[in-house]
Amino acid sequence: MTLTEAAPRTGTALRIRGLRRTFGSAVALDGLDLDVAPGELLALLGPSGCGKTTALRVLAGFEKPDSGQVLLDGEDIVPVPANRRDTGMVFQSYSLFPHLTAADNVAFGMRMRKVAPAERRARAAELLELVGLPEHGGRFPHQLSGGQQQRVALARALALRPRLLLLDEPLSALDAQVRVNLREEIRRLQLELGITTVFVTHDQEEALSMADRVAVMRGGRLEQCATPAELYDRPATAFVASFIGTMNRIPGRLAPDGQAEVLGVTLPVDGPAAGATAFLVRPEALEVTADGPDVVTGSAFHGASTRLRVRLADGTEVKADLPSHTAGAFGAGAAVTVRPRRRPVLAAGEEA
Repeated sequence: MTLTEAAPRTGTALRIRGLRRTFGSAVALDGLDLDVAPGELLALLGPSGCGKTTALRVLAGFEKPDSGQVLLDGEDIVPVPANRRDTGMVFQSYSLFPHLTAADNVAFGMRMRKVAPAERRARAAELLELVGLPEHGGRFPHQLSGGQQQRVALARALALRPRLLLLDEPLSALDAQVRVNLREEIRRLQLELGITTVFVTHDQEEALSMADRVAVMRGGRLEQCATPAELYDRPATAFVASFIGTMNRIPGRLAPDGQAEVLGVTLPVDGPAAGATAFLVRPEALEVTADGPDVVTGSAFHGASTRLRVRLADGTEVKADLPSHTAGAFGAGAAVTVRPRRRPVLAAGEEA
């Protein structure tokens, strides 16, 4: 039986209930509640200090919460020591043993569990093949690239067939192209093995491209947990709307019928908007036409699209995404008119 055949494909259910963790007067986790479905890849995303890394360390057993539960298939593992939690962890810094070969690094946990030498050698070889390094088992960490070292670290984390895989910004130290390739590889392996995975990252593109769902955190609390598409298209709060992707904050007014009037266009409003004086509009939801009171101040080419920077007549700076083949008509200094497309908008609160 191969490793992938032996691995549980149904995954493990994870439930986080009321997690609180403080460091002196600083509150890192403030009653965090979160559910992770069996076999799901959940990304924890948020600004520095939001509590995402503390949450992962609590899951791993490296931090003890002041209160709350971590339920793995219904069992509270908070009292369980880190080395007995049946979790695998991959760190940003690889954390390979420099004096051990790649194969011995992968087999290290199995050696500590007193797995028979022949079995651990066979499983280490199979895992290295699984992560695309079948010929690298005899190499030492200094003989491997950063991406290869992280693949070895991933294989080591999977060696004991953990019920829960924890990834702590594992790609942030890698070059851009290696990062893209490896995140695709991690996702492929996670889907193939069906392992429940929690992934901490500060990179929105990583979170949105890899995760089944993304949990956006702020101040130790959960702002919203949803699919990448829902987070982008239907953010639950002004903070999420501004944090995920790029958002313009444009002055407007709330009409008596509850719709927003923005740049002369009436738009439907998602969520509460009482007293709103500004609304949030995505760059791709803005149209730009020639002539008018607004002025293009610059542009940035992004392949198929180009992002224009425009100063509106009232001095507000906005960004508008246009197809690159049409954006060339609007150079710096061009007089234009900016109008929003008829899509729902969100009221911009003070938090945005």
